[in-house]
Amino acid sequence: MTTSRKPPTPPFDLPTWLRNLPKVELHLHLEGTIEPETLVLLSRRNDPDPLTLDDARGLYTYADFLGFLSSFKSVTERLRTPADYELITYNMVRALAAQGIVHAEVYISFGILYHWKHTAVEPFVEAIEHGRLRAESEFGTTIYWLIDAVRNFGPEEAARVFRKAAELHAQFPSIVGIGIGGDEARGPASLFKDLYAEARAAGLRLTAHAGETGGLIEGPASIWSAINIGAERIGHALAAHHDPELMQVLAARQLPVELCVTSNLRTGCCPALDDHPLRAYFDLGLMVTLNSDDPPMFGASLLDEYALAHSHFGFSLDQLRELAANSVEASFLPPARKLHLLSRIEQYR
Repeated sequence: MTTSRKPPTPPFDLPTWLRNLPKVELHLHLEGTIEPETLVLLSRRNDPDPLTLDDARGLYTYADFLGFLSSFKSVTERLRTPADYELITYNMVRALAAQGIVHAEVYISFGILYHWKHTAVEPFVEAIEHGRLRAESEFGTTIYWLIDAVRNFGPEEAARVFRKAAELHAQFPSIVGIGIGGDEARGPASLFKDLYAEARAAGLRLTAHAGETGGLIEGPASIWSAINIGAERIGHALAAHHDPELMQVLAARQLPVELCVTSNLRTGCCPALDDHPLRAYFDLGLMVTLNSDDPPMFGASLLDEYALAHSHFGFSLDQLRELAANSVEASFLPPARKLHLLSRIEQYR
């Protein structure tokens, strides 16, 4: 007499599980998604002496935060024409879709176009919209745009950026919000309080980079300032753990924090992986979201960040699903789309 047996269960494939988990990314810079291979193509289009691939890869090497800013500028200097922006938008969406990212909210720096390139933004917005629509139809991943002002360029430059974002919002509904990035010490969030109120009145959503850098006092103070001007999400918030009262407020209000672990390590803002507060923030009840910031610049995609949360910080599969759900809830998507994605995540096994 024979006894039927179930076939052996195949080994669990974590990379495939993570890739198929529906994910949303909330902290990503369009200009920071340029791969070295794409940079070579841009250089061939625009430089009299084009970069080799080795040259391009060398631009992604730096020692600290200021070095990163210099590298970022060297890469974005190769963006010259609207066609260049359409190309990087299409390539970005394709790369996001390959990781199982179903939606992303992506920063575009009008400050770079105005301040460094001295050009009107409209042709570039039309180009990224062409790239977005073409890529969304092919790959299914949706994109919202957040218009970023460089805070250390000052309030007048930010006013120009935010008012243009409000003007274009009516024509391009994919432009949903604004933010401030750059040097927190030279551009405190309090300078932008009235501009944030104006942007909110114009129907834009509010984000802010805060607490990425700064010491025991300056870092938390920057986050408090971002909260006080009405930011609905805090980018990085790395320094929040220095202030217990701030941690309590973030947890009680469920104000989303956009954590970018590898970014913080590569820029030197966090000295070591064991020092990163990802696990502490999650365990203390903050609404933690995982993000990649500038993936080629830091050598880690959002998929890599989820894998790191599991391998180094001990997040279980249920907790990884919770991180994915947090990003959906913290997004600026309409309620019906949020409910659909949350249902997909809850049912995912």
